[in-house]
Amino acid sequence: MLTSLRRGDGSVYLTVERNQRDNWIHARWYGHQTIGTIMDGGLTYVEMLRADPCPKLLNDHRNLIGAFTEANTWIQQVWTPLIINAGLRYFAQVVSPDIFSQLSIENLQQRIGDTLQMHLFEDVETAQAWLRAQERGV
Repeated sequence: MLTSLRRGDGSVYLTVERNQRDNWIHARWYGHQTIGTIMDGGLTYVEMLRADPCPKLLNDHRNLIGAFTEANTWIQQVWTPLIINAGLRYFAQVVSPDIFSQLSIENLQQRIGDTLQMHLFEDVETAQAWLRAQERGV
């Protein structure tokens, strides 16, 4: 089942779906993000894991534009403990070609990389292969 989150103008900023076969959540971000869209998207992940736990997240930023560093404190202090309590263990992050987005995700990895198994990837295929190699189950 695909969940799409939309901005006020109707454009999609995030799609999230559960990959049942591989037991992960696949999230795809689009365009510029605000702290509000990041919070809504992050809490959507938490709700999905609480409803049906799985240990893996494939977070795809290939279509994300711009910095989101202002949200990293919230992600570190609020989202990370919530998502870990919901069962997440492995976080595969596909980086954006946008340099500002790359800097933001590198900053986030420095903040939460010791808490979650978070790895950065240039492409989806490598990220998927890494997730498949992780232990099955929670």
